[in-house]
Amino acid sequence: MQTLASRLRELGTDKLEITQRPDGLCCPLHSVVPSPVVNGYRNKSTFSVNRGPDGNPKTVGLYVGTGRGQNIVCVRANHLENMPEKHKQVAQCYEEFLQQSPLDPCLLFHQGGHWRELTVRTNSAGHTMAIITFHPQDLSQEELCTQKALLKEFFTCGPGAVCNLTSLYFQESIMTRSSHQQSPYQLLYGEPYIFEEVLGLKFRISPDAFFQINTAGAEVLYQIVGKLSRADKNTALLDVCCGTGAIGLSLACQTSKVVGVEVVEQAVEDARWNAAFNGISNCEFHSGKAEMVLPQFLLSQEDDRLVVAVVNPSRAGLHYRVVRAIRNCEAIRTLIYVSCKPEGEAMRNFLEFCCPPDSGKKLVGESFAPLLAVPVDMFPHTMHCELVMLFTR
Repeated sequence: MQTLASRLRELGTDKLEITQRPDGLCCPLHSVVPSPVVNGYRNKSTFSVNRGPDGNPKTVGLYVGTGRGQNIVCVRANHLENMPEKHKQVAQCYEEFLQQSPLDPCLLFHQGGHWRELTVRTNSAGHTMAIITFHPQDLSQEELCTQKALLKEFFTCGPGAVCNLTSLYFQESIMTRSSHQQSPYQLLYGEPYIFEEVLGLKFRISPDAFFQINTAGAEVLYQIVGKLSRADKNTALLDVCCGTGAIGLSLACQTSKVVGVEVVEQAVEDARWNAAFNGISNCEFHSGKAEMVLPQFLLSQEDDRLVVAVVNPSRAGLHYRVVRAIRNCEAIRTLIYVSCKPEGEAMRNFLEFCCPPDSGKKLVGESFAPLLAVPVDMFPHTMHCELVMLFTR
């Protein structure tokens, strides 16, 4: 427990609970680390377009209800305390634009319609990016150009000008979710990026790049990851699902090398720009699915430096090939898993990292053991926490 005690001292606390599992295993659980900001902390909000409680089919807001209960409605987000007023203002203006548009919203793909989601991103300086998703259906290019011109005019010269947008993007998409590669984001007005500062570093944010939705909370989260990693100049940091490189870049000064892997190509471009802009030269970022890039990369490493792996996957968790590559890499002695939904697929990953070696599953490396769990309240006003799990072997 000496190692655990030293980690707790580095966190500046000794608040700890021991959670007991039915099988007798236990993992120390740190008390919840609070968010520095509680109200209006979200830097990204996504609004749907659908029927509201009053029957208005062009309501812009959030879904309430269930598909099973067939009682889903779209409710305006004006009452939400975790959302900044700027996001609500843009949503309200988008709804006003829809009311005057002759085109229908796209409620269900097979039923036609065009106007779909609105995503709003903001930074601490007040800059605002709006991204509007549109189903083209069978519109001609001329008709599409007309709609884009009307949208731009509304937000630059019309009632929407009150939003003072920094960037206005338009995405034509026939799918529920599309990447920039599948359906390019078209800049209708303003700057292509917004920027944010985290722990003294400047980060460039593209329309579809991942960035923690609570900037102040992210600073706390990255500091915790840095302290738990205990990375130094004799270790390399592997940042899996790195997004725009925030975790790796924030820890670059204390490690010999940072290697990031990310599936979103635009986010990787942002990460490389972020490294160059901040004068950080010991980082490299690779684009592609982690399950394809990581095994080959680890096999190609020839030096004998110890590696600290930090993984921050989506709710879907890590692909099995990623788990296997990390598990079978002897140089990785410390693993930090950051999860926004630890009770979901992340739990499957935890078991895969910690189970005994199994040649049938090609998990031949020594198993990891959970040393400490630290919940960080990245989502005030909700029941959710970001969980930082420290594993060692």
